[in-house]
Amino acid sequence: MDQAKSFVDPRSGFNSVTMTFHSLRPPIDLPPEDTPISAAAYAFSLRLNSPCPDSVALINSATGQRVSYSEFTRKTECLTSYLRSVIGLSKGDTAFILSPNLVQVPILYFSLLTLGVVISPANPISTELEISGLVQLCNPVIAFATSSTAHKLPTLRFKTIRLDSPEFDSMMISPVQRLDRVAVSQSDLAAIMYSSGTTGKVKGATLTHRNLMAVVAVSCANRLERESPDLLLYTVPYFHVFGLSYCLKSVALSEAQVVMERFDLRKMLRAVEEFRVTHVALSPPVVVPMAKSDVIDGYDLSSLGGVTSGGAPLGKDVIAAFVARFPSVVFVQGYGLTEIAGGSFITAGHEESLHWGSAGRLAGGFEVKIVDPVTGDSLPPGKQGELWIKGPSVMKGYVGDPEATCATIVADGWLRTGDLCYIDKEGFLFVTDRLKELIKYKGYQVPPAELEQLLQSHPEIADAAVIPCPDEEAGEVPMAFVVRQPQSRLGGPEIMDFVAKQFCPLPCEPKPPCYVYDWNPCLPELQLIFYKQLRETPMDPDPHASVGHVAPYKKIRRVAFVTSIPKSAAGKILRKDLRKLLPSSSSRL
Repeated sequence: MDQAKSFVDPRSGFNSVTMTFHSLRPPIDLPPEDTPISAAAYAFSLRLNSPCPDSVALINSATGQRVSYSEFTRKTECLTSYLRSVIGLSKGDTAFILSPNLVQVPILYFSLLTLGVVISPANPISTELEISGLVQLCNPVIAFATSSTAHKLPTLRFKTIRLDSPEFDSMMISPVQRLDRVAVSQSDLAAIMYSSGTTGKVKGATLTHRNLMAVVAVSCANRLERESPDLLLYTVPYFHVFGLSYCLKSVALSEAQVVMERFDLRKMLRAVEEFRVTHVALSPPVVVPMAKSDVIDGYDLSSLGGVTSGGAPLGKDVIAAFVARFPSVVFVQGYGLTEIAGGSFITAGHEESLHWGSAGRLAGGFEVKIVDPVTGDSLPPGKQGELWIKGPSVMKGYVGDPEATCATIVADGWLRTGDLCYIDKEGFLFVTDRLKELIKYKGYQVPPAELEQLLQSHPEIADAAVIPCPDEEAGEVPMAFVVRQPQSRLGGPEIMDFVAKQFCPLPCEPKPPCYVYDWNPCLPELQLIFYKQLRETPMDPDPHASVGHVAPYKKIRRVAFVTSIPKSAAGKILRKDLRKLLPSSSSRL
Protein backbone atom coordinates (compact mmCIF):
# COMPACT_ATOMS: atom_id res chain seq x y z
CA MET A 1 0.00 0.00 0.00
CA ASP A 2 1.21 3.50 -0.79
CA GLN A 3 2.56 5.02 2.44
CA ALA A 4 0.65 8.30 1.98
CA LYS A 5 -2.65 6.44 1.55
CA SER A 6 -2.08 4.56 4.81
CA PHE A 7 -2.67 7.80 6.71
CA VAL A 8 -6.03 8.51 5.02
CA ASP A 9 -9.12 7.90 7.14
CA PRO A 10 -11.36 5.55 5.09
CA ARG A 11 -14.49 7.32 6.40
CA SER A 12 -13.66 11.01 6.00
CA GLY A 13 -10.74 10.95 3.57
CA PHE A 14 -8.67 12.99 6.03
CA ASN A 15 -4.91 12.54 5.87
CA SER A 16 -3.52 13.10 9.37
CA VAL A 17 -0.03 13.75 8.02
CA THR A 18 -0.78 16.31 5.30
CA MET A 19 -3.89 17.61 7.16
CA THR A 20 -5.87 17.53 3.91
CA PHE A 21 -9.02 15.72 2.81
CA HIS A 22 -8.86 13.38 -0.19
CA SER A 23 -11.73 12.08 -2.30
CA LEU A 24 -12.83 8.52 -1.57
CA ARG A 25 -14.75 8.31 -4.83
CA PRO A 26 -13.38 6.69 -8.00
CA PRO A 27 -10.94 8.94 -9.90
CA ILE A 28 -12.33 10.96 -12.78
CA ASP A 29 -11.41 9.98 -16.33
CA LEU A 30 -9.71 12.79 -18.23
CA PRO A 31 -7.46 12.58 -21.29
CA PRO A 32 -3.74 13.43 -20.88
CA GLU A 33 -3.29 17.18 -20.49
CA ASP A 34 -1.30 17.52 -23.71
CA THR A 35 -4.07 15.96 -25.81
CA PRO A 36 -5.57 18.70 -28.05
CA ILE A 37 -9.33 18.61 -27.44
CA SER A 38 -11.99 21.20 -26.67
CA ALA A 39 -14.61 20.90 -23.93
CA ALA A 40 -17.25 20.56 -26.65
CA ALA A 41 -15.39 17.76 -28.42
CA TYR A 42 -14.88 15.99 -25.10
CA ALA A 43 -18.62 16.08 -24.30
CA PHE A 44 -19.47 14.87 -27.81
CA SER A 45 -16.92 12.03 -27.51
CA LEU A 46 -18.60 10.73 -24.35
CA ARG A 47 -21.92 10.56 -26.21
CA LEU A 48 -20.50 7.96 -28.61
CA ASN A 49 -21.21 5.22 -26.06
CA SER A 50 -24.81 6.31 -25.58
CA PRO A 51 -27.43 3.54 -25.91
CA CYS A 52 -29.77 6.20 -27.36
CA PRO A 53 -27.80 7.74 -30.24
CA ASP A 54 -30.60 10.01 -31.48
CA SER A 55 -32.67 10.84 -28.45
CA VAL A 56 -34.10 14.30 -27.75
CA ALA A 57 -31.49 16.92 -26.87
CA LEU A 58 -33.54 20.11 -26.32
CA ILE A 59 -37.19 20.94 -25.66
CA ASN A 60 -38.63 24.44 -25.63
CA SER A 61 -40.94 24.41 -22.59
CA ALA A 62 -43.17 27.14 -24.04
CA THR A 63 -43.68 25.81 -27.57
CA GLY A 64 -42.84 22.12 -27.21
CA GLN A 65 -40.29 22.41 -30.04
CA ARG A 66 -37.86 19.48 -29.93
CA VAL A 67 -34.29 19.24 -31.19
CA SER A 68 -32.85 15.72 -31.51
CA TYR A 69 -29.18 14.99 -30.94
CA SER A 70 -28.62 14.45 -34.65
CA GLU A 71 -30.10 17.91 -35.27
CA PHE A 72 -28.08 19.37 -32.41
CA THR A 73 -24.86 18.00 -33.90
CA ARG A 74 -25.73 19.17 -37.42
CA LYS A 75 -26.74 22.68 -36.28
CA THR A 76 -23.54 22.97 -34.25
CA GLU A 77 -21.42 22.02 -37.27
CA CYS A 78 -23.24 24.49 -39.52
CA LEU A 79 -23.00 27.34 -37.05
CA THR A 80 -19.33 26.61 -36.34
CA SER A 81 -18.56 26.76 -40.06
CA TYR A 82 -20.51 29.99 -40.56
CA LEU A 83 -18.95 31.80 -37.61
CA ARG A 84 -15.48 30.88 -38.83
CA SER A 85 -15.77 31.24 -42.62
CA VAL A 86 -18.33 34.06 -42.94
CA ILE A 87 -18.10 36.08 -39.71
CA GLY A 88 -14.36 35.51 -39.35
CA LEU A 89 -14.12 34.44 -35.72
CA SER A 90 -10.77 32.96 -34.72
CA LYS A 91 -9.36 30.96 -31.84
CA GLY A 92 -8.74 33.25 -28.88
CA ASP A 93 -11.48 35.75 -29.74
CA THR A 94 -14.07 36.47 -27.05
CA ALA A 95 -17.84 36.43 -27.63
CA PHE A 96 -20.12 38.30 -25.23
CA ILE A 97 -23.53 36.65 -24.77
CA LEU A 98 -26.55 38.44 -23.35
CA SER A 99 -29.54 36.13 -23.53
CA PRO A 100 -32.15 34.40 -21.40
CA ASN A 101 -32.39 30.62 -21.61
CA LEU A 102 -33.14 29.66 -25.21
CA VAL A 103 -32.67 26.37 -27.07
CA GLN A 104 -30.22 28.24 -29.32
CA VAL A 105 -27.80 28.91 -26.46
CA PRO A 106 -26.37 25.36 -26.03
CA ILE A 107 -25.82 25.15 -29.80
CA LEU A 108 -24.01 28.50 -29.70
CA TYR A 109 -21.88 27.40 -26.74
CA PHE A 110 -20.75 24.20 -28.46
CA SER A 111 -19.98 26.05 -31.70
CA LEU A 112 -17.87 28.72 -29.98
CA LEU A 113 -16.01 26.19 -27.83
CA THR A 114 -15.27 24.09 -30.91
CA LEU A 115 -13.66 27.14 -32.54
CA GLY A 116 -11.63 27.97 -29.44
CA VAL A 117 -13.59 31.21 -29.04
CA VAL A 118 -13.94 32.31 -25.41
CA ILE A 119 -17.56 32.51 -24.28
CA SER A 120 -18.49 35.30 -21.86
CA PRO A 121 -22.19 35.16 -20.91
CA ALA A 122 -23.87 37.71 -18.67
CA ASN A 123 -27.21 38.21 -16.96
CA PRO A 124 -29.64 39.66 -19.56
CA ILE A 125 -31.31 41.90 -16.98
CA SER A 126 -28.03 43.73 -16.36
CA THR A 127 -28.10 47.46 -16.94
CA GLU A 128 -26.19 49.16 -19.75
CA LEU A 129 -23.72 50.53 -17.21
CA GLU A 130 -23.11 47.07 -15.75
CA ILE A 131 -22.72 45.58 -19.22
CA SER A 132 -20.26 48.30 -20.17
CA GLY A 133 -18.08 47.27 -17.23
CA LEU A 134 -18.22 43.58 -18.19
CA VAL A 135 -17.37 44.35 -21.80
CA GLN A 136 -14.32 46.29 -20.65
CA LEU A 137 -13.26 43.28 -18.60
CA CYS A 138 -13.55 40.61 -21.29
CA ASN A 139 -12.83 42.73 -24.42
CA PRO A 140 -15.11 40.84 -26.85
CA VAL A 141 -15.04 41.11 -30.64
CA ILE A 142 -18.66 39.99 -31.13
CA ALA A 143 -21.89 39.80 -29.15
CA PHE A 144 -24.87 37.47 -29.24
CA ALA A 145 -28.09 38.85 -27.78
CA THR A 146 -31.86 38.84 -28.31
CA SER A 147 -34.31 41.43 -29.59
CA SER A 148 -34.93 42.56 -26.00
CA THR A 149 -31.27 42.85 -24.94
CA ALA A 150 -29.31 43.91 -28.05
CA HIS A 151 -29.85 47.64 -27.43
CA LYS A 152 -27.79 47.45 -24.23
CA LEU A 153 -24.61 46.47 -26.06
CA PRO A 154 -21.89 48.79 -27.38
CA THR A 155 -20.55 48.58 -30.92
CA LEU A 156 -17.91 45.86 -31.26
CA ARG A 157 -15.53 44.85 -34.04
CA PHE A 158 -18.10 42.39 -35.39
CA LYS A 159 -21.83 42.94 -35.26
CA THR A 160 -24.25 41.89 -32.58
CA ILE A 161 -26.15 38.77 -33.72
CA ARG A 162 -29.65 38.20 -32.41
CA LEU A 163 -30.33 34.61 -31.37
CA ASP A 164 -34.09 34.98 -31.88
CA SER A 165 -33.77 36.23 -35.47
CA PRO A 166 -34.27 34.48 -38.85
CA GLU A 167 -30.64 35.37 -39.57
CA PHE A 168 -29.39 33.16 -36.73
CA ASP A 169 -31.76 30.36 -37.79
CA SER A 170 -30.21 30.43 -41.26
CA MET A 171 -26.70 30.26 -39.77
CA MET A 172 -27.59 26.95 -38.11
CA ILE A 173 -28.56 25.37 -41.46
CA SER A 174 -25.93 27.01 -43.70
CA PRO A 175 -23.66 24.81 -45.87
CA VAL A 176 -20.62 23.52 -44.01
CA GLN A 177 -17.30 24.75 -45.37
CA ARG A 178 -14.64 22.05 -45.22
CA LEU A 179 -11.83 23.72 -43.30
CA ASP A 180 -9.03 22.37 -41.18
CA ARG A 181 -10.07 21.61 -37.62
CA VAL A 182 -9.13 24.28 -35.11
CA ALA A 183 -6.49 22.88 -32.75
CA VAL A 184 -7.76 23.67 -29.26
CA SER A 185 -5.55 22.86 -26.29
CA GLN A 186 -7.04 21.91 -22.94
CA SER A 187 -5.10 24.77 -21.35
CA ASP A 188 -6.70 27.32 -23.70
CA LEU A 189 -9.17 29.77 -22.21
CA ALA A 190 -12.75 28.57 -22.75
CA ALA A 191 -14.96 30.91 -20.75
CA ILE A 192 -15.05 34.05 -18.65
CA MET A 193 -17.77 33.57 -16.06
CA TYR A 194 -18.78 36.39 -13.76
CA SER A 195 -18.94 35.91 -10.02
CA SER A 196 -22.22 36.92 -8.44
CA GLY A 197 -20.78 39.97 -6.73
CA THR A 198 -22.68 39.38 -3.45
CA THR A 199 -20.33 41.54 -1.40
CA GLY A 200 -18.35 43.67 -3.84
CA LYS A 201 -17.47 44.26 -7.46
CA VAL A 202 -18.12 41.58 -10.06
CA LYS A 203 -15.06 39.60 -11.13
CA GLY A 204 -14.53 37.52 -14.27
CA ALA A 205 -13.25 33.99 -13.55
CA THR A 206 -11.18 32.61 -16.44
CA LEU A 207 -11.89 28.92 -17.07
CA THR A 208 -9.97 26.63 -19.41
CA HIS A 209 -11.30 23.80 -21.54
CA ARG A 210 -9.78 21.31 -19.08
CA ASN A 211 -11.57 23.08 -16.21
CA LEU A 212 -14.90 22.48 -17.95
CA MET A 213 -13.95 18.93 -18.95
CA ALA A 214 -13.18 18.09 -15.31
CA VAL A 215 -16.69 19.12 -14.23
CA VAL A 216 -18.19 16.94 -16.97
CA ALA A 217 -15.98 14.03 -15.87
CA VAL A 218 -17.22 14.40 -12.28
CA SER A 219 -20.85 14.20 -13.47
CA CYS A 220 -20.10 11.11 -15.54
CA ALA A 221 -18.35 9.42 -12.62
CA ASN A 222 -21.40 9.96 -10.38
CA ARG A 223 -24.14 9.10 -12.86
CA LEU A 224 -26.70 6.43 -12.08
CA GLU A 225 -27.47 3.86 -14.76
CA ARG A 226 -30.88 4.24 -16.39
CA GLU A 227 -32.70 2.41 -19.16
CA SER A 228 -33.43 5.70 -20.90
CA PRO A 229 -31.78 9.14 -20.65
CA ASP A 230 -32.87 11.56 -17.96
CA LEU A 231 -35.08 14.46 -18.92
CA LEU A 232 -33.91 17.58 -17.09
CA LEU A 233 -35.72 20.86 -16.66
CA TYR A 234 -33.39 23.84 -16.38
CA THR A 235 -34.49 26.66 -14.14
CA VAL A 236 -30.87 27.68 -13.67
CA PRO A 237 -29.59 30.21 -16.23
CA TYR A 238 -27.13 29.26 -18.96
CA PHE A 239 -25.18 32.44 -18.25
CA HIS A 240 -24.23 31.05 -14.82
CA VAL A 241 -21.52 28.42 -14.35
CA PHE A 242 -24.19 26.08 -12.94
CA GLY A 243 -26.09 26.25 -16.25
CA LEU A 244 -22.96 26.05 -18.41
CA SER A 245 -21.65 22.95 -16.66
CA TYR A 246 -25.09 21.30 -16.81
CA CYS A 247 -25.32 22.10 -20.51
CA LEU A 248 -22.04 20.29 -21.19
CA LYS A 249 -22.71 17.29 -18.95
CA SER A 250 -26.21 16.80 -20.37
CA VAL A 251 -24.74 16.35 -23.85
CA ALA A 252 -22.10 13.97 -22.49
CA LEU A 253 -24.82 11.87 -20.82
CA SER A 254 -27.36 12.20 -23.69
CA GLU A 255 -29.85 13.87 -21.37
CA ALA A 256 -32.76 15.90 -22.73
CA GLN A 257 -32.83 19.53 -21.61
CA VAL A 258 -36.20 21.22 -21.13
CA VAL A 259 -35.41 24.92 -21.49
CA MET A 260 -37.43 27.67 -19.80
CA GLU A 261 -36.80 31.18 -21.08
CA ARG A 262 -38.01 32.82 -17.88
CA PHE A 263 -38.70 31.09 -14.63
CA ASP A 264 -42.24 30.91 -13.36
CA LEU A 265 -43.21 28.37 -10.70
CA ARG A 266 -46.54 27.41 -12.27
CA LYS A 267 -45.00 27.10 -15.74
CA MET A 268 -42.25 24.93 -14.32
CA LEU A 269 -44.76 22.62 -12.66
CA ARG A 270 -46.79 22.48 -15.87
CA ALA A 271 -43.65 21.57 -17.84
CA VAL A 272 -42.77 18.77 -15.39
CA GLU A 273 -46.27 17.39 -15.87
CA GLU A 274 -46.42 17.83 -19.66
CA PHE A 275 -42.97 16.53 -20.60
CA ARG A 276 -42.66 13.94 -17.80
CA VAL A 277 -39.52 15.53 -16.44
CA THR A 278 -37.36 13.20 -14.33
CA HIS A 279 -34.97 15.71 -12.77
CA VAL A 280 -35.09 19.43 -12.01
CA ALA A 281 -32.09 21.66 -11.34
CA LEU A 282 -33.22 24.40 -8.97
CA SER A 283 -31.67 27.38 -7.30
CA PRO A 284 -32.39 27.54 -3.54
CA PRO A 285 -35.03 30.31 -3.81
CA VAL A 286 -37.21 27.91 -5.82
CA VAL A 287 -36.91 25.07 -3.29
CA VAL A 288 -38.55 27.16 -0.56
CA PRO A 289 -41.89 27.75 -2.38
CA MET A 290 -41.93 24.13 -3.58
CA ALA A 291 -41.69 23.08 0.05
CA LYS A 292 -44.21 25.62 1.39
CA SER A 293 -46.52 26.92 -1.34
CA ASP A 294 -50.00 25.57 -2.04
CA VAL A 295 -49.39 26.24 -5.74
CA ILE A 296 -47.86 22.74 -5.99
CA ASP A 297 -51.23 21.07 -5.42
CA GLY A 298 -53.06 20.05 -8.55
CA TYR A 299 -50.03 19.16 -10.70
CA ASP A 300 -48.98 15.62 -11.60
CA LEU A 301 -45.31 15.50 -10.59
CA SER A 302 -45.10 11.69 -10.38
CA SER A 303 -42.38 11.53 -13.06
CA LEU A 304 -40.01 13.55 -10.89
CA GLY A 305 -37.26 11.37 -9.44
CA GLY A 306 -34.63 13.87 -8.40
CA VAL A 307 -34.08 17.52 -7.54
CA THR A 308 -30.64 19.11 -7.46
CA SER A 309 -30.02 22.35 -5.62
CA GLY A 310 -26.83 24.36 -5.46
CA GLY A 311 -25.50 27.88 -5.30
CA ALA A 312 -26.43 28.66 -1.69
CA PRO A 313 -27.02 26.69 1.51
CA LEU A 314 -30.45 25.41 2.50
CA GLY A 315 -31.61 24.86 6.05
CA LYS A 316 -32.59 21.43 7.35
CA ASP A 317 -36.13 22.63 8.07
CA VAL A 318 -36.68 23.61 4.43
CA ILE A 319 -35.23 20.30 3.23
CA ALA A 320 -37.38 18.40 5.70
CA ALA A 321 -40.50 20.19 4.46
CA PHE A 322 -39.54 19.45 0.85
CA VAL A 323 -38.86 15.77 1.50
CA ALA A 324 -42.11 15.42 3.45
CA ARG A 325 -43.98 16.86 0.49
CA PHE A 326 -42.08 14.80 -2.13
CA PRO A 327 -41.12 11.56 -0.34
CA SER A 328 -40.24 9.69 -3.56
CA VAL A 329 -37.94 12.43 -4.87
CA VAL A 330 -34.21 12.21 -4.14
CA PHE A 331 -33.09 15.65 -2.96
CA VAL A 332 -29.48 16.30 -3.94
CA GLN A 333 -27.33 19.16 -2.77
CA GLY A 334 -23.88 20.06 -4.01
CA TYR A 335 -21.18 22.61 -3.48
CA GLY A 336 -19.46 24.55 -6.21
CA LEU A 337 -18.06 27.89 -7.23
CA THR A 338 -17.72 29.91 -10.39
CA GLU A 339 -13.98 29.77 -9.72
CA ILE A 340 -13.93 25.96 -9.96
CA ALA A 341 -16.23 25.74 -12.99
CA GLY A 342 -19.02 24.08 -11.04
CA GLY A 343 -19.23 21.44 -8.32
CA SER A 344 -16.61 19.76 -6.16
CA PHE A 345 -18.88 18.15 -3.54
CA ILE A 346 -22.02 16.17 -4.39
CA THR A 347 -24.44 13.76 -2.75
CA ALA A 348 -24.50 10.57 -4.79
CA GLY A 349 -27.49 8.27 -4.42
CA HIS A 350 -30.37 8.08 -1.96
CA GLU A 351 -28.33 7.13 1.11
CA GLU A 352 -26.03 10.16 0.89
CA SER A 353 -29.00 12.47 0.23
CA LEU A 354 -30.31 11.65 3.71
CA HIS A 355 -27.53 13.78 5.22
CA TRP A 356 -29.73 16.87 5.24
CA GLY A 357 -27.92 20.15 5.21
CA SER A 358 -24.79 18.60 3.80
CA ALA A 359 -23.38 19.48 0.37
CA GLY A 360 -22.19 15.90 -0.04
CA ARG A 361 -18.80 14.25 -0.27
CA LEU A 362 -15.73 15.34 -2.18
CA ALA A 363 -15.75 14.47 -5.88
CA GLY A 364 -12.98 12.51 -7.55
CA GLY A 365 -9.92 14.48 -8.60
CA PHE A 366 -10.15 17.05 -5.78
CA GLU A 367 -8.24 17.68 -2.59
CA VAL A 368 -9.41 20.13 0.10
CA LYS A 369 -8.46 21.43 3.50
CA ILE A 370 -10.18 23.39 6.25
CA VAL A 371 -8.02 26.31 7.33
CA ASP A 372 -8.28 28.35 10.52
CA PRO A 373 -8.83 31.95 9.27
CA VAL A 374 -6.79 33.38 12.16
CA THR A 375 -3.84 31.01 12.56
CA GLY A 376 -3.67 29.56 9.03
CA ASP A 377 -3.50 26.04 10.47
CA SER A 378 -5.18 23.12 8.69
CA LEU A 379 -7.95 21.59 10.79
CA PRO A 380 -9.22 18.01 11.30
CA PRO A 381 -12.79 16.71 10.79
CA GLY A 382 -15.47 18.50 12.79
CA LYS A 383 -13.57 21.79 13.04
CA GLN A 384 -14.83 24.89 11.27
CA GLY A 385 -12.63 27.03 9.05
CA GLU A 386 -12.24 28.36 5.52
CA LEU A 387 -12.50 25.77 2.75
CA TRP A 388 -9.50 25.59 0.39
CA ILE A 389 -9.70 23.53 -2.82
CA LYS A 390 -7.18 22.08 -5.24
CA GLY A 391 -8.08 20.19 -8.41
CA PRO A 392 -8.33 20.12 -12.23
CA SER A 393 -11.21 22.59 -12.41
CA VAL A 394 -9.61 25.46 -10.48
CA MET A 395 -9.66 28.60 -12.64
CA LYS A 396 -6.60 30.36 -14.05
CA GLY A 397 -7.53 33.56 -12.24
CA TYR A 398 -9.64 36.71 -12.52
CA VAL A 399 -9.39 38.57 -15.81
CA GLY A 400 -7.64 41.91 -15.44
CA ASP A 401 -7.38 41.61 -11.65
CA PRO A 402 -4.01 40.16 -10.57
CA GLU A 403 -4.47 41.42 -7.02
CA ALA A 404 -7.73 39.49 -6.54
CA THR A 405 -6.18 36.46 -8.24
CA CYS A 406 -3.20 36.42 -5.84
CA ALA A 407 -5.54 36.78 -2.87
CA THR A 408 -7.69 33.85 -4.04
CA ILE A 409 -5.19 31.37 -5.51
CA VAL A 410 -2.31 30.87 -3.10
CA ALA A 411 0.78 28.66 -2.89
CA ASP A 412 0.70 25.28 -4.66
CA GLY A 413 -2.52 26.11 -6.51
CA TRP A 414 -4.87 26.15 -3.51
CA LEU A 415 -8.01 28.20 -4.08
CA ARG A 416 -9.43 30.02 -1.08
CA THR A 417 -13.22 29.80 -1.28
CA GLY A 418 -14.10 32.36 1.38
CA ASP A 419 -16.68 29.91 2.74
CA LEU A 420 -16.74 28.82 6.37
CA CYS A 421 -17.25 25.07 6.44
CA TYR A 422 -16.54 21.88 8.29
CA ILE A 423 -16.25 18.28 7.13
CA ASP A 424 -17.66 15.66 9.48
CA LYS A 425 -16.15 12.29 10.34
CA GLU A 426 -17.93 10.67 7.40
CA GLY A 427 -16.53 13.14 4.87
CA PHE A 428 -19.69 15.23 4.39
CA LEU A 429 -19.26 18.97 3.84
CA PHE A 430 -21.36 21.49 5.74
CA VAL A 431 -21.29 25.14 4.69
CA THR A 432 -21.97 27.47 7.60
CA ASP A 433 -21.45 30.91 6.04
CA ARG A 434 -19.33 33.26 3.99
CA LEU A 435 -16.19 34.35 5.80
CA LYS A 436 -16.67 38.01 4.80
CA GLU A 437 -20.34 38.04 5.77
CA LEU A 438 -19.98 37.18 9.44
CA ILE A 439 -21.61 39.70 11.78
CA LYS A 440 -19.30 40.94 14.54
CA TYR A 441 -21.51 41.43 17.60
CA LYS A 442 -19.47 42.70 20.57
CA GLY A 443 -16.48 40.81 19.22
CA TYR A 444 -18.39 37.55 18.68
CA GLN A 445 -19.04 36.12 15.24
CA VAL A 446 -22.64 35.59 14.13
CA PRO A 447 -23.20 33.57 10.90
CA PRO A 448 -26.17 35.04 8.95
CA ALA A 449 -27.00 31.73 7.24
CA GLU A 450 -27.77 30.11 10.58
CA LEU A 451 -30.32 32.79 11.43
CA GLU A 452 -31.77 32.76 7.91
CA GLN A 453 -32.42 29.03 8.05
CA LEU A 454 -34.18 29.43 11.38
CA LEU A 455 -36.34 32.28 10.09
CA GLN A 456 -37.28 30.31 6.96
CA SER A 457 -38.59 27.52 9.19
CA HIS A 458 -41.35 29.84 10.48
CA PRO A 459 -44.64 28.93 8.73
CA GLU A 460 -45.54 32.59 8.13
CA ILE A 461 -42.17 33.55 6.62
CA ALA A 462 -41.73 33.02 2.89
CA ASP A 463 -38.10 34.13 2.78
CA ALA A 464 -35.54 35.94 4.91
CA ALA A 465 -32.05 37.40 4.91
CA VAL A 466 -29.83 38.67 7.69
CA ILE A 467 -27.17 41.37 7.47
CA PRO A 468 -25.06 43.35 9.95
CA CYS A 469 -26.48 46.69 11.01
CA PRO A 470 -24.07 49.23 12.55
CA ASP A 471 -24.58 49.79 16.28
CA GLU A 472 -22.68 52.14 18.59
CA GLU A 473 -22.62 49.77 21.56
CA ALA A 474 -22.26 46.37 19.88
CA GLY A 475 -20.41 47.37 16.72
CA GLU A 476 -22.86 45.37 14.61
CA VAL A 477 -26.17 43.68 15.35
CA PRO A 478 -28.03 41.03 13.33
CA MET A 479 -30.84 42.61 11.30
CA ALA A 480 -33.41 40.47 9.49
CA PHE A 481 -35.14 41.32 6.21
CA VAL A 482 -38.33 39.27 6.08
CA VAL A 483 -40.82 38.39 3.34
CA ARG A 484 -44.11 37.37 4.92
CA GLN A 485 -46.43 34.74 3.51
CA PRO A 486 -49.56 36.16 1.83
CA GLN A 487 -52.18 37.30 4.35
CA SER A 488 -49.68 37.04 7.20
CA ARG A 489 -49.77 39.83 9.79
CA LEU A 490 -46.61 38.67 11.51
CA GLY A 491 -44.90 41.59 13.25
CA GLY A 492 -41.37 42.44 14.20
CA PRO A 493 -41.81 41.63 17.91
CA GLU A 494 -43.16 38.18 17.06
CA ILE A 495 -40.19 37.48 14.80
CA MET A 496 -37.63 38.55 17.38
CA ASP A 497 -39.50 36.63 20.05
CA PHE A 498 -39.54 33.53 17.80
CA VAL A 499 -35.75 33.71 17.41
CA ALA A 500 -35.18 34.53 21.08
CA LYS A 501 -37.22 31.55 22.22
CA GLN A 502 -35.38 29.27 19.83
CA PHE A 503 -32.04 30.54 21.02
CA CYS A 504 -32.37 31.52 24.68
CA PRO A 505 -35.65 31.39 26.67
CA LEU A 506 -34.00 32.73 29.81
CA PRO A 507 -35.55 35.92 31.24
CA CYS A 508 -33.54 39.03 30.43
CA GLU A 509 -33.38 42.59 31.61
CA PRO A 510 -35.01 45.19 29.34
CA LYS A 511 -32.78 47.53 27.41
CA PRO A 512 -33.35 50.52 25.09
CA PRO A 513 -35.78 49.94 22.23
CA CYS A 514 -34.70 48.04 19.15
CA TYR A 515 -35.90 49.03 15.69
CA VAL A 516 -38.29 47.36 13.31
CA TYR A 517 -38.61 48.70 9.78
CA ASP A 518 -41.67 48.31 7.58
CA TRP A 519 -40.44 48.64 4.01
CA ASN A 520 -42.85 50.08 1.49
CA PRO A 521 -41.29 50.03 -2.02
CA CYS A 522 -43.58 52.87 -3.08
CA LEU A 523 -42.04 55.22 -0.55
CA PRO A 524 -38.62 56.83 -0.97
CA GLU A 525 -37.44 55.93 2.53
CA LEU A 526 -38.00 53.28 5.17
CA GLN A 527 -40.78 53.90 7.63
CA LEU A 528 -39.43 53.56 11.14
CA ILE A 529 -41.67 51.85 13.66
CA PHE A 530 -40.28 51.67 17.18
CA TYR A 531 -41.04 48.74 19.42
CA LYS A 532 -40.00 48.04 22.96
CA GLN A 533 -37.11 45.64 23.21
CA LEU A 534 -38.28 42.07 23.71
CA ARG A 535 -35.53 40.23 25.51
CA GLU A 536 -32.23 42.01 25.17
CA THR A 537 -29.49 40.58 27.34
CA PRO A 538 -26.45 42.49 28.54
CA MET A 539 -23.31 40.62 27.55
CA ASP A 540 -23.39 37.52 29.73
CA PRO A 541 -20.27 36.47 31.64
CA ASP A 542 -20.32 33.48 29.28
CA PRO A 543 -21.92 34.67 26.01
CA HIS A 544 -22.17 31.07 24.84
CA ALA A 545 -24.31 30.06 27.82
CA SER A 546 -27.76 29.14 26.56
CA VAL A 547 -30.34 26.41 26.98
CA GLY A 548 -31.46 26.99 23.38
CA HIS A 549 -29.76 26.04 20.14
CA VAL A 550 -27.08 28.73 20.09
CA ALA A 551 -25.77 31.60 22.14
CA PRO A 552 -27.85 34.68 23.11
CA TYR A 553 -25.59 37.03 21.15
CA LYS A 554 -26.98 35.60 17.92
CA LYS A 555 -30.51 36.91 18.48
CA ILE A 556 -32.15 39.18 15.90
CA ARG A 557 -32.05 42.79 17.11
CA ARG A 558 -33.77 44.55 14.19
CA VAL A 559 -36.32 43.57 11.55
CA ALA A 560 -37.37 44.97 8.18
CA PHE A 561 -40.28 43.72 6.10
CA VAL A 562 -39.67 43.61 2.34
CA THR A 563 -41.56 42.28 -0.67
CA SER A 564 -38.62 40.16 -1.89
CA ILE A 565 -35.03 39.27 -1.05
CA PRO A 566 -32.55 40.35 -3.76
CA LYS A 567 -30.62 37.33 -5.00
CA SER A 568 -28.17 36.42 -7.71
CA ALA A 569 -29.03 33.99 -10.49
CA ALA A 570 -27.49 31.22 -8.39
CA GLY A 571 -29.71 32.03 -5.43
CA LYS A 572 -27.11 33.81 -3.32
CA ILE A 573 -28.42 36.68 -1.23
CA LEU A 574 -27.18 40.05 -2.50
CA ARG A 575 -26.41 41.55 0.88
CA LYS A 576 -24.87 44.64 -0.67
CA ASP A 577 -28.32 45.47 -2.11
CA LEU A 578 -29.93 45.00 1.29
CA ARG A 579 -27.41 47.35 2.87
CA LYS A 580 -28.68 50.06 0.54
CA LEU A 581 -32.09 49.77 2.23
CA LEU A 582 -30.67 50.77 5.59
CA PRO A 583 -31.57 54.35 6.50
CA SER A 584 -28.67 56.78 6.52
CA SER A 585 -29.10 57.11 10.25
CA SER A 586 -28.51 53.41 10.84
CA SER A 587 -24.92 54.05 11.79
CA ARG A 588 -26.20 56.02 14.79
CA LEU A 589 -28.82 53.53 15.92
